Amino acid sequence: MEGSGEQPGPQPQHPGDHRIRDGDFVVLKREDVFKAVQVQRRKKVTFEKQWFYLDNVIGHSYGTTFEVTSGGSLQPKKKREEPTAETKEAGTDNRNIVDDGKSQKLTQDDIKALKDKGIKGEEIVQQLIENSTTFRDKTEFAQDKYIKKKKKKYEAIITVVKPSTRILSIMYYAREPGKINHMRYDTLAQMLTLGNIRAGNKMIVMETCAGLVLGAMMERMGGFGSIIQLYPGGGPVRAATACFGFPKSFLSGLYEFPLNKVDSLLRGTFSAEMLSSEPKDSALVEESNGTLEEKQASEQENEDSMAEAPESNHPEDQETMETISQDPEHKGPKERGSKKDYIQEKQRKQEEQRKRHLEAAALLSERNADGLIVASRFHPTPLLLSLLDFVAPSRPFVVYCQYKEPLLECYTKLRERGGVINLRLSETWLRNYQVLPDRSHPKLLMSGGGGYLLSGFTVAVDNLKADSSLKSNASTLESHETEEPAAKKRKCPESDS
Repeated sequence: MEGSGEQPGPQPQHPGDHRIRDGDFVVLKREDVFKAVQVQRRKKVTFEKQWFYLDNVIGHSYGTTFEVTSGGSLQPKKKREEPTAETKEAGTDNRNIVDDGKSQKLTQDDIKALKDKGIKGEEIVQQLIENSTTFRDKTEFAQDKYIKKKKKKYEAIITVVKPSTRILSIMYYAREPGKINHMRYDTLAQMLTLGNIRAGNKMIVMETCAGLVLGAMMERMGGFGSIIQLYPGGGPVRAATACFGFPKSFLSGLYEFPLNKVDSLLRGTFSAEMLSSEPKDSALVEESNGTLEEKQASEQENEDSMAEAPESNHPEDQETMETISQDPEHKGPKERGSKKDYIQEKQRKQEEQRKRHLEAAALLSERNADGLIVASRFHPTPLLLSLLDFVAPSRPFVVYCQYKEPLLECYTKLRERGGVINLRLSETWLRNYQVLPDRSHPKLLMSGGGGYLLSGFTVAVDNLKADSSLKSNASTLESHETEEPAAKKRKCPESDS
């Protein structure tokens, strides 16, 4: 049963993979707020205006709920029994309750003194309930709402969950939807379904959604198959992909190819020299100026800006600035001597990247991809018309855009071009519901839109284009069928007479 190295596919998960380990990517959850971070010892994390360390979460199972204690330490929260219905005293209605600010006997100074004594948030909430003069006059629903509001304010409860497509898409859409082109999580699910993403496929993806669509595809394929990512600019952005925490075996089937080389690949003029000429020269210039480290640090900071979401106070900013300021100009003689090794290592990685680009070009040249996914901030029409040539017949393609007008133009161009069937322009409608005893109803606030999808299937049209006489024969046949024979025309009046 142990891996013998015969199969190149990803290894099965170990039994301890449900445990949190040092270096894993996790998602912190508090109520409906999420934040993706990497577990590192003695690293200060700020979440919902609270700071703490993640050292104590190592070894616990995913889904464990922790409570922030003094000193920023996390301790597993013990489940406590809910009070029975007999002990609750509730009123019949709230008509006589006046919100004049005098119902609470505890002042802000008293609450602050309780916090300074180290009293837990649960006990503070209990004190607020006991010192409220109107709590027992409220209805049972109003009491539950009051308790929930106070717990959110005073209890520092955090749940550590495992990253998934649904959790990360909800996190991005709620906090910074502009980074994912305002793609809602139900729209992403529709893309995966319409694109027939499954294990063993050979997929092409062009996305500018911080790597969220790429990560969703990799999760669904499970490390089996290949994905070719086309990227604009100097390199692909995979901030959201890194938050999934995929093993290295998943990356073996991931290829990347620059978008500006697609036209040369279609024309057949692409060569290895087109890739080898640019990276080495630019790398030497950057490394000679000593700016490569600063550039990478700024890119990493931009990529992690979603995982490390913006808060009002950032205690970790000082540590980040200290790391960035350690550039080669400020290093000692020994560290400057290791700069040559650093440059050689970078050149080696760029050479590996060039080989991966050539492998991606070879895969694209086969023109037998099993599907195409496009979700970018660029106009979809030129992208789709070019990339469809790499897709095999009878394969699905899906295009996402925040607005429907570009997709309508793309729809028209595809109908004129031909080679596609079952074109469909759709928009999903989403509404959340509150499901509670005796008070289930749609929520008052809902999303106004999650984007539009254009989907369809490719078909082979080479035979029809090659045989030009087929259309002429068909038109001649139709003319013969529509025209009635002359003999029948003469017989008709004779039969009537």
